[in-house]
Amino acid sequence: VQLQASGGGLVQAGDSLKLSCAASGRTSRTVMGWFRQAPGKEREFVAAISWVGGRDYAEPVKGRFNISRDNAKNSVHLQMNNLKPEDTAVYYCAVDYGIRISHRPTSYNYWGQGTLVTVSS
Repeated sequence: VQLQASGGGLVQAGDSLKLSCAASGRTSRTVMGWFRQAPGKEREFVAAISWVGGRDYAEPVKGRFNISRDNAKNSVHLQMNNLKPEDTAVYYCAVDYGIRISHRPTSYNYWGQGTLVTVSS
């Protein structure tokens, strides 16, 4: 599976941004997720969605971010609203062939190249 993330950019605090990730290869019955990594920090879980639409979010983004997937198009999206400077990071999409949503990066089998999101104050 190859993943291609897009949609990052430079925005101001309070703005919205939508990230997309297109996958080639099988994504049926997988979990698709988004992680982020800020400079000098470890990669952290942001959100994930299961094949049947179950969702989970990291606490800092609950109520602001929404993850969705289009199974017919093998894609996953992350709508980010009310962005904050602390959301600045490289965002990665990933696919986990497991059934349950995991917050651990090591659970995910394939990763995209990352897209940079910069939020200015």
